[in-house]
Amino acid sequence: MQHLTQQQIRMDDVPLNRFHLKIAGLTFGAHFTDGYVLGVIGFALAQIKPQMGLTPFWEGMLGSSALIGLFFGSLILGWISDYIGRQKIFCFSFIVITLASALQFFATTPEQLFLLRVMVGIGLGGDFSVGHTMLAEFSPRKHRGVLLGSFSVIWTFGYVAAGFAGHFLTALGPDAWRWLLSSSAIPAFVILLMRIGTPESPRWLMGKGLHEQAMAIVHKHFGPNVLLIDEAPVMSKQRFLSLFGTKYRRRTAFNSLFFVCLVIPYFAIYTFLPSILQVMGLNQNFSTDLLLNGLLIVGALMGIVLTVICSRRGFLIGSFVFLAVCLAMLSLIPASQTAWLIAIFAAFTLVMSAVSNLVGVFPAESFPTEVRSMGVGFATSMSRLGSAIGTGLLPLAIVHYGMPTTTAILALILVIGAIVSIAWAPETKGLTLVDAAQGQQPVNSTFAATAK
Repeated sequence: MQHLTQQQIRMDDVPLNRFHLKIAGLTFGAHFTDGYVLGVIGFALAQIKPQMGLTPFWEGMLGSSALIGLFFGSLILGWISDYIGRQKIFCFSFIVITLASALQFFATTPEQLFLLRVMVGIGLGGDFSVGHTMLAEFSPRKHRGVLLGSFSVIWTFGYVAAGFAGHFLTALGPDAWRWLLSSSAIPAFVILLMRIGTPESPRWLMGKGLHEQAMAIVHKHFGPNVLLIDEAPVMSKQRFLSLFGTKYRRRTAFNSLFFVCLVIPYFAIYTFLPSILQVMGLNQNFSTDLLLNGLLIVGALMGIVLTVICSRRGFLIGSFVFLAVCLAMLSLIPASQTAWLIAIFAAFTLVMSAVSNLVGVFPAESFPTEVRSMGVGFATSMSRLGSAIGTGLLPLAIVHYGMPTTTAILALILVIGAIVSIAWAPETKGLTLVDAAQGQQPVNSTFAATAK
């Protein structure tokens, strides 16, 4: 390990500057687009269903199409980026998103629309794995949790924007769904232009043995006295299967399973929110959407605060337990108890939005540089596969088993998430990126106490 002089500072400890905020902003743009893409489909389906005569199968497939693409994009593009670099995928992903989003306007069959939304999802999936990785590798440890967790707030703003767009655009005519779905090309194109010229991750360059190039980027953006230390001089040639070897399999299992158990209920419920509220006997109108969207935003902001003041591990486990209890109560309370249903669903929405911040934190902090994009990509792909399956099956489950039983199944998934987190969740708060990836415990007494 290198030793620092009085004038030197490690990259993990540099003060937050404009470059950090720029990388964060470019990463957040992807999450805004993702929230928007996944939010508009519920409104678009209301018009597409009678026009194309959608069966419950195709309704589920279109609802889950972007999630299916996210599975493949996270898995494949995350793996590729560990070999060719972060920056190339950082730009390529938004070329795919922009083109596929715009082409949705011309879709005439469910099959065409499904394929285009899968392509949008592939771009978003690749960006999730690479964007989180780049942000983690550039961020100082003091602010890393907030920066990585804040994407949930931006995602929520994208989802809320989709709700407003859905309400106003679908009133313009029977083909308004075309404008609604293709409108995601606008933010995607803006983000693509802004990402041109983004530097490569110096940690990735250092791992490839390109020390001079890595330090040139560090000195340009953080100062001549900043050192990038604790990184292996040459990255070992890790293969995808190394994620399941003795060294990484526990962190791979934890990040994949907790991520899956959180997002299955999230996407299953909110993709088909209008239909679910109708089955629950609640009215779906602009006021209801405004209330739920407000709770999503407040919850996401609350999640940032909790990420700062709470242990990562405690926040995750407590949220899983609370959410499971909420869904269990929703499955048992009769539809006539409207006030109770609204209060519990509001509490569920608030906490679900808050804890969703951690899906951007844990995976990026759990893997070392040599497999970080692969690890983050695999965890994200598993979550999107689970979400796609859950979203695709939800309409069929409601028809065959009813809402109470379906809600109870989702509660059971959250219980599994709590068990996995109790068994395997690490405490990464307060650690350098290298120490967190190596599974070390915080040395600060406050952090150590919260991890117990």
